[in-house]
Amino acid sequence: MGREMRRQQERAERRQKAREAQQPRRSSMPPTSTSDPDAAPRAGSLLKPRWVLDIIAELKKVTWPSRREVANLTTVVVVISMLLGLVMGGVDLFFGWLVEQTLLR
Repeated sequence: MGREMRRQQERAERRQKAREAQQPRRSSMPPTSTSDPDAAPRAGSLLKPRWVLDIIAELKKVTWPSRREVANLTTVVVVISMLLGLVMGGVDLFFGWLVEQTLLR
């Protein structure tokens, strides 16, 4: 390859890197082996094994609820639990009364 061809290739590579730097990143995850065969896979260490790094990466993708949403959903769960408890208690009392009136007389 001649000197001029090398220079053109270097310029093209610099332009490509500049374009990549200007584009916003789509994800914070490192490239996988399928998208870039030259990229080395993430290696874990003794203190942070690979599975811990994978868990951290997945947790970064999660859309966490706001404090208000958590409070609203907690209230809904508590109210529904109380209502179902009252209904089941009422059914239990009814069947207890029914058994006493029919079988135990």
